[in-house]
Amino acid sequence: MAEDVQKHSVHTLVFRSLKRTHDMFVSDHAKSIAQDEESQKMKMSVKLKADYNAVLHMPVLKEGKDRVSLLAGSMLGNQSYTQPGDDPEYLIAGTHAYPSGPGVALTADTKVHRNPSEGGINSLALVLPPSQARQDVSRTASSVGDIHRHAGGGERSHPQSSSVSLLDGGGTRNAMARKAPTMPKPQWHPPWKLFRVISGHLGWVRSIAVEPGNEWFVTGSADRTIKIWDLASGKLKLSLTGHISTVRGVAVSNRSPYLFSCGEDKQVKCWDLEYNKVIRHYHGHLSAVYDIDLHPTIDVLVTCSRDATARVWDIRSKANVHTLTGHTNTVATVKCQAAEPQIITGSHDSTIRLWDLIAGKTRATLTNHKKSVRTLAMHPRQYTFASGSADNIKQWMFPDGSFIQNLSGHNAIINTMAVNSDGVLVSGADNGTIHMWDWRTGYNFQRIHAAVQPGSLDSESGIFACMFDNSESRLITAEADKTIKVYKEDDTATEETHPINWKPEILKRKRF
Repeated sequence: MAEDVQKHSVHTLVFRSLKRTHDMFVSDHAKSIAQDEESQKMKMSVKLKADYNAVLHMPVLKEGKDRVSLLAGSMLGNQSYTQPGDDPEYLIAGTHAYPSGPGVALTADTKVHRNPSEGGINSLALVLPPSQARQDVSRTASSVGDIHRHAGGGERSHPQSSSVSLLDGGGTRNAMARKAPTMPKPQWHPPWKLFRVISGHLGWVRSIAVEPGNEWFVTGSADRTIKIWDLASGKLKLSLTGHISTVRGVAVSNRSPYLFSCGEDKQVKCWDLEYNKVIRHYHGHLSAVYDIDLHPTIDVLVTCSRDATARVWDIRSKANVHTLTGHTNTVATVKCQAAEPQIITGSHDSTIRLWDLIAGKTRATLTNHKKSVRTLAMHPRQYTFASGSADNIKQWMFPDGSFIQNLSGHNAIINTMAVNSDGVLVSGADNGTIHMWDWRTGYNFQRIHAAVQPGSLDSESGIFACMFDNSESRLITAEADKTIKVYKEDDTATEETHPINWKPEILKRKRF
């Protein structure tokens, strides 16, 4: 029987399989999908509101005509109406119908507006006093900021002045001319310079925390140790061992003599600094724990992990109060604050989530980033924060995460950020570069690329963590060349010796 089976080459069998597949789908080849008319209408109306809502109130110019509809009501839909007997050149976009008084029903005659006549407009212009006419002529269309703030409220509430500005300004060109927004001048900040290099770790230094008294600071490293250093002299005070893998996060409590640490060994530890030993473990994470932060006003600890969750712990009872789920990839960074939202997380799924601590649920999800969000920095005085990613640094406003602006130019994987009360934002990247930014304007006033420690490779010049001390006069960075570097402001610099290289160019900020 085996001899009756015809043998074919692999090439023939593959070709037959391809042919069968082709024959199966050949009838559908290049066949366009039928469009659903209702879905298309809905899509267009959503797109109109999303993309053009801020300018829908502006006058509508009919294609191929020079005249403009002078009606300044807000455009609510995309329908167009024509009035019998009116000049067919005009189209009136769907507008508010005005009843003659409160509680008076609209009639068939008042539901649709009539076009304003040229004679009526001229007579109205003559009645106005000269000062107001001049003021109306000088009016231009709203700036981009005004449109987004007021959505054309000023134009809707003063329809006559809009008409006069169009008439007396000599056509539509002057009326629609918009003054280009310019970048405000940034505040001057003194440049920062390298002050001290501290060696002692045997692996990458991954995390930093400064104690509330500003006398010492803590670092966690890939050598599995936690080291405590004197801030003034840079000398080693103490080494703590107990983690069995890289220490990715450290935090010092300002409410109790405790130090908290987390690492790639899935462990979260609480160290009693009076005895220098571990007194509590927080068990629950299923993978490496990447960051840790303490709530400033209540005894709560928050950690985030490669298992795509953040966990809220009661410090005293070690209870896992909440497991914050929703991210679809590693949660790389977490921050806590006293005001709502009390917890903010950034993830490798390129989203930022603002959490309701009481309910343990997401309050808002920010999806503007295109790459992994590895770091967050909260302004110490303002109700704002920044997020760092390989595509951009973005600034946001609490409580809902309203987008403020992009800080573009640090073209690298940003691992860490810190901001001080003077409005200096620092970003540190994988390639060893540090950029200093003016928080208000987003102006990049300094770039630093410190040399690596002698004996290290140039490729080992990554910045993993940075932090200002509590006096905000020193900046501490944790680096891949196994060192800790301390920077301070150049006291000798002045605005004359280090002027701002600033050009008031047209502001180019992406709205996403």
